[in-house]
Amino acid sequence: MAASPILSARHVAKNYGAVAALKDASLDVAPGEVIALLGANGAGKSTLVKILTGAISPSAGEITIRGNRFNVSSPADARRAGLVPVYQEPSLIPDLNILDNLKLGSTPLEAFRHWLSELGVPDVDLIELARHQPLAVQRVIDLARALASEPAILLLDEMTAALPADLVDRVLDVVKQQKPLGRSVIYISHRFPEIAAVCDRAMVLRDGKTVGDLPITPGVEEEIVELMLGDAIKATKRAFATATVSEALKPRLEVSHLSAGSKLTDVSFDLRAGEVLGVVALEGQGQDELFEVLAGMTPPDGGGFSIDGTPCRFKHPADAIAAGHVYVPGDRAEALLMQRSVRENIAIPFHTRPSQWGLIDMAAEKAKVDAAIDRLQIDTRAQGEVQRLSGGNQQKVTIARWVAMGIETILCFDPTRGIDVRTKHQIYPLLRELAAQGSSVLFYTSELAEVQLACDRVVVIFNGKVVDQMDAEHADEPTLMRAAYGLTADDALQQAAQASASEPVV
Repeated sequence: MAASPILSARHVAKNYGAVAALKDASLDVAPGEVIALLGANGAGKSTLVKILTGAISPSAGEITIRGNRFNVSSPADARRAGLVPVYQEPSLIPDLNILDNLKLGSTPLEAFRHWLSELGVPDVDLIELARHQPLAVQRVIDLARALASEPAILLLDEMTAALPADLVDRVLDVVKQQKPLGRSVIYISHRFPEIAAVCDRAMVLRDGKTVGDLPITPGVEEEIVELMLGDAIKATKRAFATATVSEALKPRLEVSHLSAGSKLTDVSFDLRAGEVLGVVALEGQGQDELFEVLAGMTPPDGGGFSIDGTPCRFKHPADAIAAGHVYVPGDRAEALLMQRSVRENIAIPFHTRPSQWGLIDMAAEKAKVDAAIDRLQIDTRAQGEVQRLSGGNQQKVTIARWVAMGIETILCFDPTRGIDVRTKHQIYPLLRELAAQGSSVLFYTSELAEVQLACDRVVVIFNGKVVDQMDAEHADEPTLMRAAYGLTADDALQQAAQASASEPVV
């Protein structure tokens, strides 16, 4: 690096008793540079981020900012030094309105509004409670608030994981705008196209150690994956083929003209036993409401759905669970008891009915839980509390409870959001395996590339309606993106013809 680093971390480590969460991490960031911080879940990224932002203190190592040793002891210290993070989960206080949240951080209002506009959401109601904002909008608000403080170093932890494609593009544009201003960005993401679009270098962690520092060049993705996974790369390199679902099978789930709220207006589709059906939509097109209705969280306003030919109208999520119809949310914090153990979290469905209360058959429970842990390859070294697990392992726990209980239909809402490559490549075949055993899987994903990795078919929702559906083999990213914007193939041809006709004749 030609320029002197604005931030330098040397041999940083963090121990929790006998457990080494971070062993030996080093990092340099130059002014105006965008660095990708990469690694599988559990590699130590979150620990390093917490150290850099003052949330925890390192056990060893040295951090310097602008050449001066910096003993960061609190998030306030980090912000005063110009290092401002945007974490993976929203940091807004949910029961305060947006304006009061801004006041708590002394955020300049004019600058905040400027960055909201740059990020494509200029019409946020500042008097509305934070918890009433969609998750994607909360993330954008967090980013705009951070940018308004003019940070010297902006740290983005999976910023785009909960965002639709249009807002992702806005975020990437804003990241690029920081470079000519001399501001640096540490960018944490599991999405290689984003890394290639904005990052100059990648620093790779594995097992708590820095194992690579390399420039972003064409084709570098494979080298990065090998560095992240080490010997485990062989387990993730496998041919993947979707199963053939018989058209003769009766649908397990039939959704007919379903509507709810202002966004879900008229959705119809069917899902067969043994099938993984993908759902693709940009932010706010009704996919949230669709899953909430099917999971028994929200009553429909119109239309309905049936399971195995029987019309259903769930009054409570417990009704859906009793019907073998279970939900895995994208926000794992909604599904987990963070201060309880892995065993307790997985075993929750075993004890939901009063008839099941009483003495627990610990041996039988342990057998089911252990089988689910083994099947999903959950790292339980920190199983005293689920909150100590990596994000990927937490998400696997949310799926494991239903695998242990046995299900007929599983509703997965962006289950791979914010998790690493290795865990994703464990979840894809698991969904396929569940389908092969006769379960039905409804799988919403914000990552278009996942459709062809996990699904048999896909439906695309735009403006609250299904506008297209196709077999996964035809569902490449350009086709899905066109449909997600409400454009059909005929529309695209018509636009091309109009553009050609408008060209001057020479």
